[in-house]
Amino acid sequence: MMGKFSVALLVLLLQLFSGCAGSQRFARAASMQFTHSVYNATIYENSAAKTYLESHTKMGIYVTDPTWEIRYKIISGDNENLFKAEDYLLGDFSFLRIRTKGGSTAILNREVKDHYVLTVKASERSTDLECRTRVKVQVLDTNDLRPLFSPTSYSISLPENTAIRSSVAKVMATDADIGTNGEYYYSFREWTDMFAVHPTSGVVTLTGKLDYSETKLYELEILAVDRGMKLYGSSGFSSMAKLTVRVEQANEHAPVITAVTLSPSDADHDPTYAVVTVEDKDLGPNGEISSLSVVAGDPLQQFKAVRSSPGSKEYKIKAVKEVDWDSQPFGYNLTLQAKDKGTPPQFSSAKLVHITSAEFQKGPPVFEKAVYRVNLSEFAPLHTPVTMVTAVPRYPHQNYAFKHSSDKNKFSINADTGLISTAGPINADISAQYEIEVITSDKKAATKVIVDVIDVNNNAPEFQQTSYKASVDENVPSGTSVVAVKATDLDKGENGYVTYSITNLSPQPFVIDYFSGVISTSEVLDYELMPRIYNLKVRASDWGSPFRREVEASVTITLNNLNDNKPLFENIDCEVTVPRDHGVGEQITTASAIDADELQLVRYFIKSGNDLDLFEMNPNSGLLSLKRTLSEGEAAKVSFHSLQIVATDGEHETRPMTMNITVITARKPVQVRCVETGVATMLAEKLLQGSKIHGQTEPEDNYMDIYSVNRYSPLFDESFPSFVEVREDLPSFLLHSSFLFQSFFPFCERTDGRNRWSSCFSDLCVHSCVVTLVVKRFSYFTCFFSPNQLFMIQMVLKTILI
Repeated sequence: MMGKFSVALLVLLLQLFSGCAGSQRFARAASMQFTHSVYNATIYENSAAKTYLESHTKMGIYVTDPTWEIRYKIISGDNENLFKAEDYLLGDFSFLRIRTKGGSTAILNREVKDHYVLTVKASERSTDLECRTRVKVQVLDTNDLRPLFSPTSYSISLPENTAIRSSVAKVMATDADIGTNGEYYYSFREWTDMFAVHPTSGVVTLTGKLDYSETKLYELEILAVDRGMKLYGSSGFSSMAKLTVRVEQANEHAPVITAVTLSPSDADHDPTYAVVTVEDKDLGPNGEISSLSVVAGDPLQQFKAVRSSPGSKEYKIKAVKEVDWDSQPFGYNLTLQAKDKGTPPQFSSAKLVHITSAEFQKGPPVFEKAVYRVNLSEFAPLHTPVTMVTAVPRYPHQNYAFKHSSDKNKFSINADTGLISTAGPINADISAQYEIEVITSDKKAATKVIVDVIDVNNNAPEFQQTSYKASVDENVPSGTSVVAVKATDLDKGENGYVTYSITNLSPQPFVIDYFSGVISTSEVLDYELMPRIYNLKVRASDWGSPFRREVEASVTITLNNLNDNKPLFENIDCEVTVPRDHGVGEQITTASAIDADELQLVRYFIKSGNDLDLFEMNPNSGLLSLKRTLSEGEAAKVSFHSLQIVATDGEHETRPMTMNITVITARKPVQVRCVETGVATMLAEKLLQGSKIHGQTEPEDNYMDIYSVNRYSPLFDESFPSFVEVREDLPSFLLHSSFLFQSFFPFCERTDGRNRWSSCFSDLCVHSCVVTLVVKRFSYFTCFFSPNQLFMIQMVLKTILI
């Protein structure tokens, strides 16, 4: 019984131990794997047997169980059976090594296949464990191929006169290697001074002068040398092509014609009119003459060139039929040209041969003058005789004609008499001189007629612009240039000289330079006292005779306003009494200053004397009001305040105006006593002087535009305002005056009931105040103001007009 128990216990222990070992084997099997799923390796093409792949990554499996025996095998990707996988155990790592096999005729060739993807299986003998990986094999290039020419032989033919540095041929080779192994350069196998080959493009260039008599054939050998690393101590991979150059004799010289004209006799039945010799300095066929032809001057084909004998270079000019001498009594001008037998053929220059009949005994005609020179006024009417040309001796069929057809546009010639007359208008501005060539009908005689055209004043000056506009700032120094006008005159000499002048009848503060046309100020301009726009009439006159021509242009000059005036107080040294119980916010008085400029509004502020901050001044209206009570605090202890008030237009300030305020206990209204400066009246008088509208009429105005209405600017009936009527029950007030308010008011609309003109004078807001003025020629002016400015305007009007 005891023995059976011991056996059972032993079986249980064995099962327990076997289960633990199996679990360990399973865990180890799970850890058997390659270090990477994909490896990159390289090997050079044409590698010897048993050459191992190179990889920068460790290929293989970590051996986690000492009992493992791992083997590697390539299972796919090696169809040519080039590679073998080996294992190499080092420590706890089984290296995967792949090498090329030996004993096989197949080798690695990058040009055939440049990469392989091998699938490698790893297996463990005792446990049958397996895992797989991929090895990407890149086949590297070696310089195993030489450049190859295609084709291997070239043949060209060159004329011996081919220019040096001409590209005459091009060879081409290819190399299947890559990188520097696939690069190559060209060179001649043997040095030559007649040709050069470009090392990279293969273009062959002529570097020497070819001479057919010295060398007729060149046989050149061109190498294509590999630039890659040389294998096995080789001196270099190269291939060779053959270039054959044949030199052809050049047809360098053209035939040269020499002609001798003969005078045939009346008794000669087959007359020879000229003997022509043709020479060619070339040798061989290039120096032989192919033909001599009449190429011009024989429209009826009456003549031909006949070779004196076979192979001879001498020709005779003979008639092939009866010659029409009646139509050409002075003979024929035959143009001859020879051609050689060269390739390509060369032609001689044209040779002119004049042949005459036996009856022609007289000499050629000659004009009486080689040059005829005449003067002609450009006012000459059509068909005015200019001059007559004559050629002697006079032949029966001799006529006169212009050599150039363009001369017929301005002149005509009588073919029989040679009288030249005008055929069109003559203009010296277009051409001051004409040169006419006159020839005889047989073209044997020619003369020149020079016609000098006398210029007359037939052009008026022309301004570059019909009107000019410019502006000038006020207060610029006298003599300041404002604008330049320019006029040109197409006439010549004094007829084309131009001077300038200002033709306004009324004096203008501008002058113009007589010769340059520059308009400058003649006095200092004041925007407030002078007109703001000047319309000048500028006249350009030439110096022509017997009369001068003139033209006018308008020049509008606008005077620019500058901030050159400081505001001036209407009242100064004010004495003000204020009751102590005067209410906070209630008005005390108003400071008023006038600025003759229209650029900025006048603003007011208390410069000093308001230490207790009892008073407040509206910066826009100058209204002084009480800010704090006078019956409490420190203010109750003080009965006298001296304020210094300043007005500014943003750039200039007035001198401080003193306003002494006395606080009284009696309940009396505010009393103000000030010293009047008279600024308003003074400015009004100045503005009246500067407001005169220049409306004088020009004399020529009486003879034009007689049906237009209201053509003149308004003129004032009186020199100063008459009265003011202010009605506060209406949203406007009426002012009857002849005073021009453009210096004060923002917008004026002038009207006569039918026509309307508008102009803007300042930056004030425009809304609803109506001012009516009685002016000469116009019914009324209408000016608009904003309601919040009504008080200020009333104060200004009151100061000026009362």
